[in-house]
Amino acid sequence: MAINIIDVTHIIILFTLVATALLAITFRNLLSAVISLAVFGLVLSAEFLLLHAPDVAIAEAAIGAALTTAIFIFAIKSTKKSEEKDESWILQKYNN
Repeated sequence: MAINIIDVTHIIILFTLVATALLAITFRNLLSAVISLAVFGLVLSAEFLLLHAPDVAIAEAAIGAALTTAIFIFAIKSTKKSEEKDESWILQKYNN
């Protein structure tokens, strides 16, 4: 029984998917977790491509990796600005 290169690639992608998912869960920094999820989406699109589903791979790369990552980063950046405003308001209130 010979091991095919495609089978080895599937196994490597499987372990990479598990690793990036665990990294996304364990990161304390939100931006790092979002980047880990983007890598997860790109690796998953490579798996779909290996499974001969190019339409699903393109959709996963475009929506799952690119668009979702952009939305998450935009949400993180806009909430950090509002948190900084809230903290500065509280500091001004208690300093006076």
